[in-house]
Amino acid sequence: MFDMIRSASLALLSVVVLGGAYAVRTGETPVLPETPYDYQSIGLPGSSGVSVLGVSAGVRSDNTPADNPITNEGATLGRVLFYDVRLSRNATVSCASCHLQEHGFSDPRPLSIGFEGEQTARNSMSLAFMRFGHRRHFFWDERTKTLEELALEPIQDPIEMGMTLDELTARLEATDFYPDLFADAFGTPEVTSDRVARALSQFVRSIVSFNSRYDVARYAEGSRVGQPLEGLTDQENRGLEIFFGSGGCDQCHAGNLFGGGRPVSNGLDSTVTDEGAGLGRFKVVSLRNVGLTAPYMHDGRFATLEEAVDHYSTGVQAGRSLDIRLQRGYGRPFHLNLSDADRDALVAFLHTLSDSTLATNPKWSNPFTAQAVDP
Repeated sequence: MFDMIRSASLALLSVVVLGGAYAVRTGETPVLPETPYDYQSIGLPGSSGVSVLGVSAGVRSDNTPADNPITNEGATLGRVLFYDVRLSRNATVSCASCHLQEHGFSDPRPLSIGFEGEQTARNSMSLAFMRFGHRRHFFWDERTKTLEELALEPIQDPIEMGMTLDELTARLEATDFYPDLFADAFGTPEVTSDRVARALSQFVRSIVSFNSRYDVARYAEGSRVGQPLEGLTDQENRGLEIFFGSGGCDQCHAGNLFGGGRPVSNGLDSTVTDEGAGLGRFKVVSLRNVGLTAPYMHDGRFATLEEAVDHYSTGVQAGRSLDIRLQRGYGRPFHLNLSDADRDALVAFLHTLSDSTLATNPKWSNPFTAQAVDP
């Protein structure tokens, strides 16, 4: 009898403690600058970004829809939503819990952790440069076609955040500050799930920064893609030559975004363990900021860039969906067979693609001064 009473008391105490924690978190108010940060001006080097993104960057690569352009007020609202644990059922996780700024807006864990402590099925992709790319599909399996559609999926996912859209809007309406932020962004204080998606998309599209060592060296010299750069070391330039030359890395990670087209199988397994976009094929992600976004691959199986490069050097496995660019003929996997020195050179070059300012810029930082974003 005593044990039953004690168990009931502990259960009640747990409810009170969790309720108290929830009240503390949801009572927090974001600290925002009087003048909004500039999110509208991406600041691409060159004329209209052509020197960075290639021809017709604003038309062919930019996925910003005409009815949801980036505004300073809209992206400010998106920033607050992105870091707010109110978007999860028990107020323990936010979007930023799985997309950390200091890690290039990806997750340092192989698999992310949802609002009740359960692991997600895949590694969290970086959200940087999501605005650009000829392939306008998102997630590892490319199941959504717009960022607006993507924005609401994790919120409703039973593992990630566990909310319904009706619960979400009611919770945001009950705050002292969200109606004003929605009014600033959209003209009226009405809180809707569509507006949540649009604001989050604006914030995510604003996460663009071309200040890596590779970028600085290219801008200084006006060099074409794939040419050695005086601003890089001999080792890094050797890695650049491998990437654009004998290694053929740019065949999949192409152009100034170092991203890809259709989803592919890169020979991780001889048998399909995750269907992805079908037959174990996955999105070819941008390598920009790759030095910040470990671990690697859709399941986070490689802890370091060295391990990821070793896969292409000796580890590609045969399979019926293996991409033709990784085949030697008759389905046999192609291996780069890099020496240790060339492996290290390629890794050194890949690190030059990372922009440290992305990880520290305050306009993409947490506006809740005391709120934890890691469960």
